[in-house]
Parts: sequence; C-alpha cells; structure tokens
Amino acid sequence: MLKRIMAIAIAIISMLISKYTKAEGIDMTEIIIQGSMGKLYGILQLPGAETPYPLIILSHGFGGSHAGNQDYADYFTSQGFATLNFDFCGGGFGSKSDGTMLEMSVLTEAEDLNAIIDHFKTDDRFDCIYLWGASQGGFVSSYVAARKPEDVAAMVLEFPAFVLQDDAKGRANPDGSFPDTESVMGITIGHRYGEDAVSFDIYDVIGNYKGDVLILHGDRDGIVLLRYSERAVDVYENAELVVMEGQNHGFIGKARTEAMERETAFFREHRK
Repeated sequence: MLKRIMAIAIAIISMLISKYTKAEGIDMTEIIIQGSMGKLYGILQLPGAETPYPLIILSHGFGGSHAGNQDYADYFTSQGFATLNFDFCGGGFGSKSDGTMLEMSVLTEAEDLNAIIDHFKTDDRFDCIYLWGASQGGFVSSYVAARKPEDVAAMVLEFPAFVLQDDAKGRANPDGSFPDTESVMGITIGHRYGEDAVSFDIYDVIGNYKGDVLILHGDRDGIVLLRYSERAVDVYENAELVVMEGQNHGFIGKARTEAMERETAFFREHRK
C-alpha cells in the first residue's frame, strides 16, 4: 500500500511541475513512428543552434508518460541539446501511444526504444545519441544500451528500477507462472509483464555497455532501494553514482534542478 501511495503521489507531482514551455528559438514537433503495439508518440525539440546536435532520448517510468519528463526535455533543449520525449506503447496514464498496460512489459518497451534509436540514428541533424531514463525507463534504457552499445554515446539513469525483477519473482505462482492479470502499485498489468521481467538477469546484461553512465538515486527511495544502483555501479565499467540526499523515488524542488544541471554537465563532457 505504501508503494502504491508513493507512486501515485510522485506521478501527480511530476505532472504538476512539468510544463510545455516553448522557449524562443526552439522548434517543437510531434512525431509518430511504428512501435511495439502500433503508434509510438513523441515530441522532438530542436535548439536554435546550428546542426548537428546531440540528441537526448528520454524514457519515462512505470505508469507514466512523456509529460512527467517534459521539464527535463525543456531544460536540456534550452542548453543546446535536441530532445525526444516519448510515450512507451501501453506505458501508462496519459499516454498518446497505442497499446494498454495489460500488453506492456520491459521487453515491449525495449522494442519501442530500439525503434526510436533506429529512427533517429541515421538522421544527419544529430551527431550522437544519449539515453536518459527514470525508474522503469532507466531499466529499459540500460537494457537497450547494452544490446546496441555502438548507438549510445552516454547514458543517465535516475533511480533505475532494477528491483522490478525481484518484485516480479515475488509475485509469481509456485510453479513460476503468472496470473492473467495482477496489480502492481495499484495498476492492472498482464501476465507478460512478469514473464518478461524474470526471463533474464539485468545485471548479466548491463555490463556489455562500456560507455559512461551517470546514475542519480535518492537515499530515501522506498520503491527502489539505493543498493540496486550501488550494485549496478559495480557491474558497469564506467559509471558514477550520485546519491541525492533526502530524496525519494523522484526528485523535487532544488534537488530536481540540481539533477538537471549535473546531467547537462555530464552530457557535455561526454559529447563525441
């Protein structure tokens, strides 16, 4: 119950602080491409500087949408980066992409992120691609980066949900199967979610990505304990963990601004 309340509260806070601010000189375009379940919706923002730009692809968390990350996209674009902020198919409340959460899993979301990368990696407006992912979006970003490391110049993960595999194992039936539907943090999902979650070990996968990784994680996170990111840093060859003091599963106030500034500096330092 506590996790459900925290998740709902964080989603509401994210929606409230997110805003569509089209800064002067920034070009904002809605894009539609083919995803795992049909239409995949995103917002592409380009800064006023000359091309090519580095492109940051932002991936939202479980039950969320692009709206929860829009303030990050606006900030990154104001700092000279192109951004693609999108909704996973079946990703969550307020999604403008096709599909439902009954069909969604980390592997369908990985398929979506792969489609986004493949769509933009040959676009000559962009000279490199960075990944940014929060919570389950961080899990999916880390999985995809490990599968196609040559396409990802660097990556930022905010409180990546590496716990979701342990959580799924704890919900499985005694024979290892999953019910047709189940509730996770008050959201109804289908059996594929659990089946896909336990089909591999994320820590066996992520080490294949040799690029630079910045992880930010709150020391009071009650949904994904800090130890999951501490373990990830041990697996990655080139990773830094920033512990956000006093922060839970989602950064608010000055900590959110600090996170944006740290991440912007990281992306600038690692531009190809």
